[in-house]
Amino acid sequence: MLKRTIPSVVALLLVVLFLYTGISKLMEYTVFKEQISESPILAPIAPFVAWALPLAEFIVAILLFLPQWRLWGLYASFVMMLAFTGYVLAILSFSEELPCSCGGVLQEMSWQQHLVFNIVFTILALVAALMERKRRRAKHDNDDAANAAFHPGHA
Repeated sequence: MLKRTIPSVVALLLVVLFLYTGISKLMEYTVFKEQISESPILAPIAPFVAWALPLAEFIVAILLFLPQWRLWGLYASFVMMLAFTGYVLAILSFSEELPCSCGGVLQEMSWQQHLVFNIVFTILALVAALMERKRRRAKHDNDDAANAAFHPGHA
């Protein structure tokens, strides 16, 4: 039961996070684009990131929402959260005075709070992905065993 519940709950949390941040970025698109243009890391690619990041967040949210694609969504979430965490670490190395370009109430967090938040969600995405993968492998092995028992000569 927990093997299925934990990945589902984490997926739901990630769906809410990605939809919330993606919508927030689009609702304040001009501000978001301006903020990432001020980033020493993202400035050269700010126009691309301004539309690609919310789009990627929406795509990952859809993957997480669809049970047959959830594992891929969890993998993508892990990679995105790892990238966001790396970005926050890089920003903390350069300056703490840059505005947050995440949108919504998350914008009120300090960079250090963002780092902790991102680390927690990165770990959640990884644990959920590993649990979901293990659950699917066990289900596949059980299906193979049941199929072999039903068709003894065709295993």
